[in-house]
Amino acid sequence: MNVVRFHDCDVQPGKVVCIGRNYVEHISELSNEIPELMVVFVKPNSSISDTLRARHGEPLHYEGEICFLMQEGHIAGVGFGLDLTKRELQSYLKRKGLPWERSKAFDGSAVFSPFVPFDGDLADLTLELQINQERIQSGGVEQMMFPPLKILAELESFMTLADGDIVMTGTPKGVGEIKPGDHFLGRILYRDTLLVQKEWTAI
Repeated sequence: MNVVRFHDCDVQPGKVVCIGRNYVEHISELSNEIPELMVVFVKPNSSISDTLRARHGEPLHYEGEICFLMQEGHIAGVGFGLDLTKRELQSYLKRKGLPWERSKAFDGSAVFSPFVPFDGDLADLTLELQINQERIQSGGVEQMMFPPLKILAELESFMTLADGDIVMTGTPKGVGEIKPGDHFLGRILYRDTLLVQKEWTAI
């Protein structure tokens, strides 16, 4: 089983639950419709990786996200995550009305920073993604259509969030293709104070 780091320990997430189309400007940049219901999809443990890849059968796109690690039904930790996407395949699947798993749940499609304990005001969390020292994505809870507690309430209406599970809360505008050699720096901030960051070089 793949692991993430939390509180200087290895944790094995059973699943990664992802929220799609949660930032209006990101919906617009991909020419999607604003959803009536929260968009949910799941990545398995096998999707978790420490390696940022630029290809997996086709070029991959990055989506930086605020992520939460669950314990005892509550948010225990926060981290930065990259939801990697086969965009060409996803577009085909959407046109055909088919599920997204082939484009979202492949091996290596979920890349995370360490998670750190968090018990502050969720509304004051923001993310930042720099690529090659240029800020490409930034956004936060205040811009979400479905904020974290609403996400959890909706998920728990039909799914058990087990200890170690991760919830990815969607991405702001600025997504794009990963190029080999690109240097990524993902950061989570709380009221402008850095909580956690992680660097990757795409291969």
